[in-house]
Amino acid sequence: MGEKAFLFDSSRCTACRGCQVACKCWNNLPSPIEKNANRLHGSYQSPMDLNGDTRLLISFNEAEGGPKGVKWAFGRRSCQHCSDAPCATVCPSSALRVDEATGLVGVNEDACIGCRRCSTACPYDVPRYHGPQGKINKCTGCLDRVENGMLPACVTTCQPKALMFGDRDEMIAIAKERVEMLRAKGYEDATVYGEEEMGGLHVIQVLKHGVAMHGQVEEPEMPASAALAQIMKPVVGVASGATVLGLAGMFALAAGYKRDKLVYNEKTGDTLDAETGAVVKHGDGQDELSVKEHLMGR
Repeated sequence: MGEKAFLFDSSRCTACRGCQVACKCWNNLPSPIEKNANRLHGSYQSPMDLNGDTRLLISFNEAEGGPKGVKWAFGRRSCQHCSDAPCATVCPSSALRVDEATGLVGVNEDACIGCRRCSTACPYDVPRYHGPQGKINKCTGCLDRVENGMLPACVTTCQPKALMFGDRDEMIAIAKERVEMLRAKGYEDATVYGEEEMGGLHVIQVLKHGVAMHGQVEEPEMPASAALAQIMKPVVGVASGATVLGLAGMFALAAGYKRDKLVYNEKTGDTLDAETGAVVKHGDGQDELSVKEHLMGR
């Protein structure tokens, strides 16, 4: 199939948020229905952040400038589908994995143990949790659709073509052409985001007003906690293997060892074999051999 990628072109986005609705509909994710659940925060953005039932949102960032005094920079908040995905690196149950065919980071919710390590490892603060057991919930890239030749749900509903999906190399090429056009029109800060970050993202973005203005992380990197976990995995594996081998060795040493049932004669101080009555040891019947010596047959 080849590596795939989303392309988000902020210069085309109208912030209609149809992609948010499509994501919720396809993935059967509810929206709050309680009174005043979506409180006003002085922004058109809703919700204000990702949550256990919201995998994708369009962010509203504004600054002074533009023809009407306000310069809008719409952004896309969701999983970036990193090639070097820290979330998958630290996940102890393989609930998160990088799909070899597409490069998208898939989710196996049934395998999630709710440890939340992925949340601390993600440089984009993406993973969220839902349900009574606190299971992982994030964008999966609609792998279930992609594997059946369909476009991701969010892409299908984007009227101005701000969202595209296809071969990663093609999406990068389109993004670069678009940035060249924007710079020619005077948008000097226009840039392509995602080509190199975190080993290469599978969400390529055309950021009309620059990285920071669109709310993206300028220099994302694997947090120290995730890097340590990656280093410690083989160490822990070796230690666990040594423990298993040690237990197996003790079992092997103990195999065939059978201690006779002994009785102690208080009058004589002798230790006797309970079955034969033979004196095993004269005098104080206290066993002076250690467990190790018994196991080694000494």
